[in-house]
Amino acid sequence: MTARTTTATVVAPPVETGDTKTGGTETPRPSFAEALRFWLKLGFISFGGPAGQIALMQTELVDRRGWIDQRRFLHGLNFCMLLPGPEAQQLATYVGWRLHGIPGGLAAGLLFILPGALLLLGLSWLAAAHGDLAWVAALFDGVKPVVVAIVATALWRIGARTLRGWPSLALAAAAFLGIYALGVPFPLIVLAAALTGAAAAALGHTPFTPFGADAGGDGPLPPETLPGSLRLLKLGGIFLLLWAVPVGAVLALAGTEPYAAIAALFTKAAFVTFGGAYAVLPYIAEAGVAHGWLTPGDMLNGLALAESTPGPLILVTQYVGFFAGWSTPGGLPPVWAGVLGSALTLYVTFLPCFLFIFAGAPYVETLIRNRLAAAALAAVTAAVVGVILNLAVFLGTHVLLPEPGRPDLFALGLAAAGLLALLRLNWQVHWLVLAGAAAGLARAAVTGGLS
Repeated sequence: MTARTTTATVVAPPVETGDTKTGGTETPRPSFAEALRFWLKLGFISFGGPAGQIALMQTELVDRRGWIDQRRFLHGLNFCMLLPGPEAQQLATYVGWRLHGIPGGLAAGLLFILPGALLLLGLSWLAAAHGDLAWVAALFDGVKPVVVAIVATALWRIGARTLRGWPSLALAAAAFLGIYALGVPFPLIVLAAALTGAAAAALGHTPFTPFGADAGGDGPLPPETLPGSLRLLKLGGIFLLLWAVPVGAVLALAGTEPYAAIAALFTKAAFVTFGGAYAVLPYIAEAGVAHGWLTPGDMLNGLALAESTPGPLILVTQYVGFFAGWSTPGGLPPVWAGVLGSALTLYVTFLPCFLFIFAGAPYVETLIRNRLAAAALAAVTAAVVGVILNLAVFLGTHVLLPEPGRPDLFALGLAAAGLLALLRLNWQVHWLVLAGAAAGLARAAVTGGLS
């Protein structure tokens, strides 16, 4: 690994090599074009919410390609889990940064969003202009059980790699009970887990560290050069400029209604989305309904669409932004006002995500070398398994048991088939999602649900 160098504007990450686990040979860092093709593919197949997306990156980036080693992947995941915003998209940005610097991070993060954003833009127009989503509902009937299988598979794989010994299992169980039964806010769960891991390390114990300094055959991590202290100030100034100029241009050219409210709402949401999209959705829904942009029923449709399209669930904000422009078009045609509202929402929602990664990524390796910090991050990883379990229970209950005591046999059968396809037959996620969608449409056609 080459040392990271400091320049006036860009801190280049180290050249990443990964152990292929097939005889000790190393996989060199991919070319930018090769990585670009992968990030585009990932954007189209990133179904299953954050758990499924993280598991997909684990399989593709660590296990199959070896572009990043296991320890750095997990510590990158821990870092992203501590940030506000969509952790899977930020993890892709972080890996892209490690491979090819800021251009690589921008490519990975943007391509992770783009396919789902374009698809959701079209579905937002369909919902606003026609309101007839019978075929979409049929797709949901098939895709949702498959999503449950994807999340359950991710939970199994990440848990198997992360939970080593009863302390990790106990911490994951405590995190699950805290968020599921007691409603403890996610940031408090992360903080409690980090303090637990650091306290254990301070007492000379490392029960939550899944990989020691020389574990996994990777050897000790070599030293790296940290960026200069002015870098954070420069990034902050660039961020403010990148936010103010486009937002100001939209307000000057299209008027303040509803775009000033869109920029304010979703910029604020970008900084408070600790715990993922579900933590901030009630806030967004309440604000959108209060502004008169959409109804509660519209919001539920948007959430269902975002759950069934690739990309992070927080893309549902784009749906709300489209409805904001559509319902308050001003001097623009409703469809173009909706497109502008959607684009502005996407911009102010995801711009901070890149700031967080580019500002903090150079320091992740330093955290890895710090014994207390590494133990704290490892404990957070264990707690995250409990949080993913909470997501699996939430989705499973909603999809498989829509009414208490009355399981949906179709959904149960499709979820079981999805688990078999993933765990035994090694199906790719995108093929499984397409198969689920086809099953949902076929069922609706047979039962007359498309009429």
